[in-house]
Amino acid sequence: MRLRNHADRQILAVAVPAFFALVTEPLMLLADTAIIGHLGTPELGALAAASVVLGAVVGLCVFLAYGSTASVARQHGAGDERGAYGLAISSLWLAAGLGVGLGLLVAATSGSLSRALSSSPRVADLAQDYLVVSALAVPAMLLILAATGALRGVLDLRTPLIATIVANIVNVVLNLLFVYGLGGGVRGAAAGTVLAQWLAAGWLTWVVVRRARPAHAAIRPRIGQILGAARQGFPLIVRTLTLRTTVVLAALVAAGLGNVQLAAHQVAATLVTLLAFGLDAIAIAGQTLTGRALGAGDAPGTRALTRRMMAWGLGTGLLAAVVLAGLAPWIPHLFTGDPAVRDALVPALLVVAAIQPLSGMVFVLDGVLIGAGDGVYLAIAGLFTLAVYAPLVLVVGWADAGFTWLWVAYGGFIAARLVTLVLRERSDAWLVLGAGRPAD
Repeated sequence: MRLRNHADRQILAVAVPAFFALVTEPLMLLADTAIIGHLGTPELGALAAASVVLGAVVGLCVFLAYGSTASVARQHGAGDERGAYGLAISSLWLAAGLGVGLGLLVAATSGSLSRALSSSPRVADLAQDYLVVSALAVPAMLLILAATGALRGVLDLRTPLIATIVANIVNVVLNLLFVYGLGGGVRGAAAGTVLAQWLAAGWLTWVVVRRARPAHAAIRPRIGQILGAARQGFPLIVRTLTLRTTVVLAALVAAGLGNVQLAAHQVAATLVTLLAFGLDAIAIAGQTLTGRALGAGDAPGTRALTRRMMAWGLGTGLLAAVVLAGLAPWIPHLFTGDPAVRDALVPALLVVAAIQPLSGMVFVLDGVLIGAGDGVYLAIAGLFTLAVYAPLVLVVGWADAGFTWLWVAYGGFIAARLVTLVLRERSDAWLVLGAGRPAD
């Protein structure tokens, strides 16, 4: 009982601030969804299309946060502060370089991507407007990922929490001002979010750099270490690519079903993202505590923490399911005045609620294996689950089965992920002890 209480305290010390920091990010999107949704159904559909693109770009680079958390936590657990902050600085340089390149790519391809993901020419034009402005925020988003991951690795959850809460408040105020006060429409909403993202990015980057100096970590770019971080992150890119592909496939099928279904999909997908980020708080504890425990050479402690976090994941998933199911009839009214969109949303949200307990387990185990540096297995498992999901979602579109079945297919995807992760957790292959060696 004493060991369990100690494990619970460790988990809560990381998970509680991580939860509030994590949910503020999708709250930015929820704010945009609510504000833009009341402009009209085409505007809401445009946000759905643009969000898929931005989510894919940023999602593919989530290794900047996950990889940074795992590697920094290992060094920190082994007592090597210089090595920990050296890796943190290299992650920031990698994020900056990738962010500039990907931001330019998003702006250059905004027209063709918008047309591919939209349900009508009007929606495509609005989506392109949103994407062109939002491309300016891509470097900021990636810097936030890298800095947040590094700070989690040294058990500083407070700074990312404060920065993201402030940025979220600024985002809501600016969006209301630009959209309704100045009549900026979807471009105004994008501009408000861009400014809020850069505020958070500058804040978090400054904190990491300031702390790196007393640890005598180099601030200048170290090409070898930057490339090493990129190589270590490649399996996580593959893993994330499989996840983002499922999102894109779902959006394409929803767009093929019509404007109402695409608008409903934006609301449902945004709520799923919010729930995922909330459940991911335990996964962040998994990344941080697993990295520290393995870095300190504590295999039994790692096992005990993992089993306890699995119980927490199941419990939080059940809680999320009950809350979402109870609120499902009323939630659609917050995002749209279109009765057809509201009617499509309610049964889909009930399906999403039923999936949440499985999702809680999936996110925890995913976080544990990321913290253990088991990216290669996660990449392979991701390819398997994509192979399971793709036929399911494509059949929904081919058979015109309806919007609710799109989320039933998502439930199959989550179940396949759970199987692959449980099988890995029961083995010892991921329990690699020691601090490792940072790239030069």
